[in-house]
Amino acid sequence: MKTESAFHSKQYRNLLKEYGYDETEINKRLEESWELLFSDKHPETQIYFEVGTNEAYMLDTGNLDVRTEGMSYGMMMAVQLDKKDVFDRLWKWTKKNMYMEEGVNAGYFAWSCNTDGSKRSYGPAPDGEEYFALALFFASHRWGDREAPFNYGEQARKLLHTCLHKGENGKGSPMWNLDNKLIKFVPGVEFSDPSYHLPHFYELFALWSVPEDRPFWKEAAKTSRNYLKIACHPETGLAPEYAYYDGTPNDENGYGHFFSDSYRVACNIGLDYEWFKDEKCPTDIAEKIQGFFVDKDPSNYRRYTVEGEPFEEKSLHPVGLIASNAMASLATSGENAKKCVDLFWNTPVRTGDRRYYDNCLYFFALLALSGNFKIWMPH
Repeated sequence: MKTESAFHSKQYRNLLKEYGYDETEINKRLEESWELLFSDKHPETQIYFEVGTNEAYMLDTGNLDVRTEGMSYGMMMAVQLDKKDVFDRLWKWTKKNMYMEEGVNAGYFAWSCNTDGSKRSYGPAPDGEEYFALALFFASHRWGDREAPFNYGEQARKLLHTCLHKGENGKGSPMWNLDNKLIKFVPGVEFSDPSYHLPHFYELFALWSVPEDRPFWKEAAKTSRNYLKIACHPETGLAPEYAYYDGTPNDENGYGHFFSDSYRVACNIGLDYEWFKDEKCPTDIAEKIQGFFVDKDPSNYRRYTVEGEPFEEKSLHPVGLIASNAMASLATSGENAKKCVDLFWNTPVRTGDRRYYDNCLYFFALLALSGNFKIWMPH
């Protein structure tokens, strides 16, 4: 029997509860994990740091910088749990320090800054922009719009419009290829990153962006679902970090293998299926990924070719991989799905220098598997 999507039913599966975990324990894990990441009482796991009276940043603890990826992730976590103060602090720091007012990338956000707010790069990374946009829409719908920069909905619409129309005046490039409707790795190149593909976000952009852009986003949702089918290996399900528009791995600089970026593909398929249950959602890829990893020792996860051959190099983010594979269970079923969720439940948040990326993916998985990664609709 085909169940309704969360978008239509407004019901979100608590997969952890379905698999026998106690609801009180699930809620406790969610609260404790938030504290571990967002409180200064836990320096070994903390990735959120407040600045002054009304700003904050998410620290990439492995690279000691602040990234649009982390800032947009933190905002999404905050809006899902109704943490308005945290959201506004992160957004204020982002707008003040990362937004580019001039130059070829004006209208985008600098993907990497130092903790003092100075820019390390004057280029954007599209995965930040797409998360910023949806987090802002959700904030607008949960809390209402206020004065700039807290006019969340307007900020989101303007940002998405820039992502598509940048370069029409001859300066800069859009973040999507307007012909094939695929997201680019960065605006100035013509290849993609499979983990950037968020068809479930684009379905919502097609409802809430400026009217002229809505048909594009509806098509982008379809093309992204199709793209994942050709970018992920037909037997292992593994995606390269970078891939050309025809789906073949782009290994020009060693990014043609399954490594850190690639982990997010499994999460994205899981959430896309939970939210929309589109028949084109490539759930078989999630099943193949889980099948590939289910019998492997997490302490020995590696970099892999997309065919599944291991390198000597170990995974930098094994906790993140565990979390992503568990989140895929929203789109799968059977023994492997449960094994992946059980492994996640029995894995603590990460400590140490590399904890940032792992713990972001960990928290997203915890939100999603507990039924708390929701679509916030307009009132």
